[in-house]
Amino acid sequence: MTIERDARFGIGDVVRHRLFPFRGVIFDVDPEFANTEEWWQAIPAAIRPHKAQPFYHVLAENEDSFYTAYVSEQNLVADAEAGPVRHPQALEFFEGFDGERYRMKTADLRPN
Repeated sequence: MTIERDARFGIGDVVRHRLFPFRGVIFDVDPEFANTEEWWQAIPAAIRPHKAQPFYHVLAENEDSFYTAYVSEQNLVADAEAGPVRHPQALEFFEGFDGERYRMKTADLRPN
């Protein structure tokens, strides 16, 4: 059964994970789970999110590294008050941080 609803967050929003110590900027949104079954099953059952919700592609960072994360909506909270992210790829997708969110680059300025 598919439940359609609007995503709480959008591209350019700065978020942090509810359970794990990382934050980042959203660069893509899937209306519901669109990763592999193997990936989903690798999440411990006690914290495994349900699939019928938006999932977000996040340019993520923690104290030690930068990476890309795939995160369910239930595990994200807004985090713009903490300022811009340091992720080196953020400026490949976005013009900059306006104090609340990142602004997307126009199509002709995005990487191929």
